[in-house]
Amino acid sequence: MTTLHRNEKSRAKPVGKGLHPKNLHNQGYDFPALVKSHPALAPHVKPNAHGKLSIDFADPLAVKTLNAALLNRYYNIADWDIPDGALCPPIPGRADYIHYMADLIGLEREQPSIKLLDIGTGANGIYPLLACQIYDWQCVGSDINAQSLENVATIITRNPTLKDRFTLRTQHDKNHMFEGIIQAGEFFDVSVCNPPFHASLDEALKGSQLKLNNLARSRGEQKAKTNSPTLNFGGMGAELWCKGGEQLFLKKLIKESQVYSTQCRWFSSLVSKADNVKPATKLMRKLGAVDIREIEMTQGNKMTRILAWTFI
Repeated sequence: MTTLHRNEKSRAKPVGKGLHPKNLHNQGYDFPALVKSHPALAPHVKPNAHGKLSIDFADPLAVKTLNAALLNRYYNIADWDIPDGALCPPIPGRADYIHYMADLIGLEREQPSIKLLDIGTGANGIYPLLACQIYDWQCVGSDINAQSLENVATIITRNPTLKDRFTLRTQHDKNHMFEGIIQAGEFFDVSVCNPPFHASLDEALKGSQLKLNNLARSRGEQKAKTNSPTLNFGGMGAELWCKGGEQLFLKKLIKESQVYSTQCRWFSSLVSKADNVKPATKLMRKLGAVDIREIEMTQGNKMTRILAWTFI
């Protein structure tokens, strides 16, 4: 974990490789065990080109079923599901985010009074679900999409132990993230966010095709075989794109966080594009953040990062 001080002009350096030491998925996927706990995964598990059991990660149904199996076996979450086309998050990487936030606030599982706010929880509700099950935190998930929140509400209903620990709130104003969600006198220990990466649907489709091509190359194919461009990795509307893309979204998030600076100890967000880190940290310093962290995470060949900042 790296601290960026106010007068530091250079970007932080990587903190290490691989998943967080506490991540349950450090040793890869145990497919026989996953199939045993979630039989619906069985039809999707086959030997890959290297002779090892795997799934077709270009198949949305296979990826969704793998997620359901992982959540069932490792986090005691039953019957997780998302609508067709909804963003399907990689469980190991999302668990990493929660573990690093636990490190940031310096707390262990035995302290359940910790409160987490998820800005844009989507139809999957993944960050609060993991935070509830790994650290027993109290969580609030917000979203502007009523259908997404209805799906998360269904997941909560299917898992009664979550009822008193995971609540949902609707954001009615697309121009705000925290206003209308954080209530008067309320305090959160940490907020998390997975912002939309792209500036348009076209850009999102191109990003999806690039991922498919990369998967095809890993299987020894020249190019992904698709009849039409689709969001194979899921993501509806605001989940994947917004006007101005990730950079403008981060700018709005950071500016509004200052308004609620006394009601949340640590604000944080995933940042997909490395070029967005420098302008974001510059804005944080300008607005008076007293501590800024860049935490780099690695899952397989993918590198991403969390930016966290506090005014307290």
